[in-house]
Amino acid sequence: MDKWKKRLSVILTVVMVGVLAACGNSNGETTSDQKNSDQSGTEITIGQINWAENVAVTNMWKVILENNDYNVKLSNLNMGSTMKALESGELDASLEIWLPVQDANYLDKYQDTVNFSDATWYDNAKVGLVVPSYVEEVDSVEDLNEHKEMFDSEIVGFNPGAGTMEVTEQLIKDYDLEFELLPSSESAMLTEIGNAISNEEPIVAPLWSPHWVFSKYDLKFLEDPQKTYGGTEKIHHATRQGFEEDYPEVSEWFKNWKMDDQQIGELIEYVEGSEDPLDGAEKWVEENQALIDEWVK
Repeated sequence: MDKWKKRLSVILTVVMVGVLAACGNSNGETTSDQKNSDQSGTEITIGQINWAENVAVTNMWKVILENNDYNVKLSNLNMGSTMKALESGELDASLEIWLPVQDANYLDKYQDTVNFSDATWYDNAKVGLVVPSYVEEVDSVEDLNEHKEMFDSEIVGFNPGAGTMEVTEQLIKDYDLEFELLPSSESAMLTEIGNAISNEEPIVAPLWSPHWVFSKYDLKFLEDPQKTYGGTEKIHHATRQGFEEDYPEVSEWFKNWKMDDQQIGELIEYVEGSEDPLDGAEKWVEENQALIDEWVK
């Protein structure tokens, strides 16, 4: 009888050890293997806007995160829809918020329902109206009315709802410009710029740096004495409420992220030059692993 009691005691001990191992420790913590499993089973949704630098960085982060066992979905949206999706929680992150001027309207509207990061990943951005450098008659926004016939009184724009488009509308009011802002898409605007330059014709459009177009065409920013476009812009990211608690590791990586002119320019070039943007991003990530290791640590 004592022998059976001893065997039963051993069996119960083994069972209890198994139960405790399955449940974690007394503080409710999980093992690292469990955490990795949880990461690989979750999906992070990042908003992607059809702008050259946005497509580049969203695909870059898709590669980086999936290399670290996260599943990433890119959701194509315009800026207005992006902010609404962050507010509702349908979207986890947006990687391109220009402040203090270009996206100030979105910050004002959503600052209580969306997390706008104080961290910046690019600190030398610039926005303004541009013309080809051969348009010698115009160097400032103040010169435009005098030469409005040259441009058919039109500013060739891009996606309606973009912060820069709304600031451009304000610029027209601030300078009493006798111009109409024509909305289209970034690709359509760049095509119009390319066609005009091929024929050495004048054109004026709102543009921003960093952008690959400045390496292809000789363009100049018009002076903006009233600073409607602001001065130097910084690019931030934003996340839905609760993202930092759900993904503390990724949240920290986003805050560590920093790029300079050469790095973002090369990334855009790789992505734009690939048939599939993800292929270009993968190539850039592979060649810049030391930089990425500074973010993902």
